[in-house]
Amino acid sequence: MSEGNNEVTGSPGAGGIEPVQGLDRRAFLKRTLLGLTGVATAAAGTVGGEAAAATRRPAKARRPGARPAVAPTVLASGVTAPVATWLIAENAKPGTIDWVVTGIQTPHVLEGYASAVSAVPGDELNLFVNTSATSFHVEAYRMGYYQGLGGRLIARTEEVGGQRQAPSVLLGGAISTVSCPWEPSVALRIDKSWPPGMYLLKLVGDAGQQQYVPLCVRDDASTAAYVLQNSVTTWQAYNLWGGYSLYYGMKPGGGQDFAHRARAVSFDRPYPQTWAQGSADFFGNEFPVLYQMESLGLDMTYWTDVDLHANPTLLANHQCLISLGHDEYWSNEMRTSAAKALNSGVNLAFLGANACYRQIRMQPTSVGPNRLEVCYKSAAEDPMATQQPSLTTVNWEQPPVSRPESTLIGSMYQSVGANANMTVTDAAAWFWDGCNLVDGQQLPLVVQGEYDRYVPSMPGPTNTDVFAHSPIPGQANWSDLTYYTTAGGGGAIAAGSASFVNKLSNTTAFPWNIVPRAIPALTPILLRAMENVYGTFGNGPAGASHAATGNWRTVYQGAAAAAGSAPGTAAA
Repeated sequence: MSEGNNEVTGSPGAGGIEPVQGLDRRAFLKRTLLGLTGVATAAAGTVGGEAAAATRRPAKARRPGARPAVAPTVLASGVTAPVATWLIAENAKPGTIDWVVTGIQTPHVLEGYASAVSAVPGDELNLFVNTSATSFHVEAYRMGYYQGLGGRLIARTEEVGGQRQAPSVLLGGAISTVSCPWEPSVALRIDKSWPPGMYLLKLVGDAGQQQYVPLCVRDDASTAAYVLQNSVTTWQAYNLWGGYSLYYGMKPGGGQDFAHRARAVSFDRPYPQTWAQGSADFFGNEFPVLYQMESLGLDMTYWTDVDLHANPTLLANHQCLISLGHDEYWSNEMRTSAAKALNSGVNLAFLGANACYRQIRMQPTSVGPNRLEVCYKSAAEDPMATQQPSLTTVNWEQPPVSRPESTLIGSMYQSVGANANMTVTDAAAWFWDGCNLVDGQQLPLVVQGEYDRYVPSMPGPTNTDVFAHSPIPGQANWSDLTYYTTAGGGGAIAAGSASFVNKLSNTTAFPWNIVPRAIPALTPILLRAMENVYGTFGNGPAGASHAATGNWRTVYQGAAAAAGSAPGTAAA
C-alpha cells in the first residue's frame, strides 16, 4: 500500500481545493504515550490545563462590541430569543444528506482519529488513518439544519494512498491504556471557510468503505449567548476500541470485566465502527438539540468539554452552557468554572442525566495536550488520594472529594434501567409555557435509561423547583426535572433523564437507526419546552426573570423527603 500525506484547505464552493506541502514525518511525532508514569504520580507531573498552557494557542480575550449581528427575535412560538444572522445565512446554504454513511461497513477496514477534538481557524489538524482500502479521501461536513438535510459539505481532500498502520499498543501496565502509534495520513488546515460548528469528517475508501471522525470547530473570541458542548470525555470513557474502556478490559483467561478496565483512556485511537459508524454519542445524545437550535438560527457557539477544561475562563463570555445527553466525566477545572459562572449569572442547562458524576484528570500524550483521560474510580488505587485528595478520580460525592454533583446540578444521579412516563407536576411553570399541559399529565416513555432526582437530604440548593416528578416502575424511585437559581442570578435546569435529547429528534430525512424519528404528540411538546429554555437562558441570568421558589416540598414529604441519600445502582 502506498503512503499518503496530503493537506487540504478551502471550500468546495470556493473554486476547488489545492493541496499544499506535506509534513516531514521524521519531525512529526514520537510514537509512544508520554506521561503514563505520570498517571501514577500525577502530582509531580502535568495535571489539568498546565500542558495546554505550554503548547496551545492562548485563548483570545473578550472584545467588547465584537459580537456579530445578533438581535432578540420573537420566534414563531412567541418566545423571544437571541438569533445570529450569520447562522441563519449559514443554514440557508445548500445542504446534503451525503454525510450519511451508506452500506454495511466492516469494522477496521477504514478507521481513524484526529490529533485534536476541536480546532480554530489557523490550526492544522492531522488525521491518523488505518485502512485496507487502496486509497481514500476525506469529506468534511458541518452538521446543522440546512433545510432539513442536516449537513453541508465544507471541504474534500484529494485521494490519499491507504495503508495498514502498526498494531495498537497497551501501555501503562495495570493502567491498561490502548494507544495507536500511527503515521499521520492527512493534514487538514482549518481556515475561515470552516464556520464554527460541529463536524463529521467522513473517511471514504475507494471500495465504498466509510467511517466518521468527529470534530468541533471553535471560535474562542465568541460572545454568543449559547455554548453547545460536545461531551467527548464521556465518549472516550465508553470507547471500547482495542478492548479497553473505563468500564471493561480483557481478562487473562478471555472475556472482559470491570476489574481489568483501563484506568486511563487515550484519545489517540478511533471510535469503533459499531458505535454509530465512529461518531460515538453525537447522534443519539447531541444532534437533535443542534438540529433544533440551528433551525431557529440561535446565537450559538461550539466547543467540547475538553475545551472547557483547557480554557475555563471563556465560559464567562456567554449566557448559557448547554450540556447534552450524557456528560458524566468532568475535571476539577470544568466543574470549578461552571460553578463560578453559575454564581455570576451564567445559566447551565443539563439536558440528560448522570452529568458531572465522576472526576477525571487530563494529561498530554505525544500527539498533544489533554489527550489522556485518567479515572481510577477508586480512591484506594489512585495515588492522588494521598498526594492531592481533592483531585482523586472517584465519583464526585465519594471521599476524599465529597462534592456531590447535586451542589452544581440541583439533582443527583440515581440508577439505570428506567422505562417510565414523564409526569408533569408544575404545568404552570415557565418551562411548560405554551405546552398546554396540566398537572399529572404523563408524557409517554420520556424517562429511559439513567435518571436523576432531587434528594432533599443531600447537599444542594434548597430553592429547587420540580417541574416533573416521575415514578420509576420497579425501582421505588423517581426521576425529576429540576430548576434552581443562585444569588448571582444564574439558573440551572436538569432534565433528569438520559433519553431526553433523544426524544427531541424532529426529522424523517435520515435513516431511523442514525437519527430517531419524531414521536407524534410528544416531540412537539418537548421542542416547545426547549424554546422556553432558549428564551429564558439566552437573555441573561434566568433568576432575574424566573426566580426558583423551592416547590420540591410539594412532591417530597415525610419519608420521601429523607429517602435517597445516596445513588442507587452505580452507572455501568
